[in-house]
Amino acid sequence: MSGATPSRPAPPAGPLAAPLTAPALLRPAPSPNHDARPAGTPVDTLVLHYTGMQSGAAALARLCDPAAQVSAHYLVEEDGTVFALVPEHRRAWHAGISEWRGQQQLNGRSIGIEIVNPGHEWGYRDFPALQMAAVCDLCLDILSRHPIPPWNVVAHSDVAPDRKQDPGEKFDWEGLAANGVGLWPGPAAAPAPPAEQALALLGAIGYRTDLPLPVLLTAFQRHWRPALVDGKADPGTMARLAALHAALVDAGAPPGA
Repeated sequence: MSGATPSRPAPPAGPLAAPLTAPALLRPAPSPNHDARPAGTPVDTLVLHYTGMQSGAAALARLCDPAAQVSAHYLVEEDGTVFALVPEHRRAWHAGISEWRGQQQLNGRSIGIEIVNPGHEWGYRDFPALQMAAVCDLCLDILSRHPIPPWNVVAHSDVAPDRKQDPGEKFDWEGLAANGVGLWPGPAAAPAPPAEQALALLGAIGYRTDLPLPVLLTAFQRHWRPALVDGKADPGTMARLAALHAALVDAGAPPGA
């Protein structure tokens, strides 16, 4: 999304606490932008986004604008307020052209959460602790209702790596995983696999493999190796790829693509 509404200051960021049990403040904000899910399709994927607009108010207005034809199931403000936009049994229009672990057009099988942040275009910044806590609680609530495995808790940039950057390298994926939302790899085993194995590992993790390797590696790094996002298959990235693949195998994930 894009917009030009002035932003307000963010609350100070901080580490994600564990465990988190306090319910988020939930407010109804119905969006007209949704339709029926495909019959017989399970809800087995959770896609996290950032809004990429200059304010939460502008993002909420766009997500509820019939002319925009975009939406999500939830919007999480920087102060932790959660807006409920689309009922979970309905298909929200958030992921667009997308693919993960061999499944395409993920709107039909996913829950989408938009998280207020200006994004890379408007002054990307840390996600405040209150916001991350609300995201974590919301995700845990969603996971309690749907058969979403940890390897299907993904970024918009994971499922659309050639188009999207969100929620980006500042998002606390590690903290979410520590609280039971998604996966985070353990310590990397040495030596790292050779760079020639990068595409095969990315495919086994769940990425589509018909895009340029630097595009895929950049998406992987934004999620699982955020300290350096350069699209290169350096030893650190290869070690993290291998560690995540091992974590998926240990968790019982089937082959990705």
